[in-house]
Amino acid sequence: MLLLALDTATPAVTVALHDGDSVVAESNQVDARRHGELLLPAVDRVLGEAGRTLDELTGVVVGVGPGPYTGLRVGIVTAATFAATLDVPVHGLCTLDGLAYAAGQAGLTGEFVVATDARRKEVYWARYADARTRVTEPSVDRPGDLTEPLAGLTAVGAGAVLYADAFSDVRADLPQHQSAAALACLAAERLRTGGEFLPPQPLYLRRPDAQVPANYKVVTPK
Repeated sequence: MLLLALDTATPAVTVALHDGDSVVAESNQVDARRHGELLLPAVDRVLGEAGRTLDELTGVVVGVGPGPYTGLRVGIVTAATFAATLDVPVHGLCTLDGLAYAAGQAGLTGEFVVATDARRKEVYWARYADARTRVTEPSVDRPGDLTEPLAGLTAVGAGAVLYADAFSDVRADLPQHQSAAALACLAAERLRTGGEFLPPQPLYLRRPDAQVPANYKVVTPK
């Protein structure tokens, strides 16, 4: 097994290579405006550090969000292109699941919530029974609307840190940004146990900003 994992659904441009036993190389850069510029060099760097080549891959793992449109599509299109070119499967995973898994690897146990920054004063979030078990669908909401329903739960992720007043117990010491290494480890576990994956399609959770005007004038040739 040789998995290439990548995620651009958050400000982190993150890539990792997993050989079926462990992560053999990884790259993590936080820059919300340079996903397209940084991703492919990161893939080259990770492969070079591991001494492996693209044609050795047995699969591609990609975080499918939720996340903003511009960043999210960079990772998903890249993953799909690699998979199609190399004729290997592409495995989609919820980006929040990767953060939850990383929190568990860092020692967090019990029920908790993961929240990332969705901009517009909102967060993408989901609730977890443990680091491997998500119990709600990913959602996007204003942090203030979550204070009561998530009362008492530990919260992790950049969204929780940014809006700490809306959460009960924010763990800023735990991973705040996505890690492809955690995503790759989670994917390797699911492949070994027959776990489920998501299709490589983006979880936007919002309508696109650009829309056709409601009452635009149609011009037809005479």
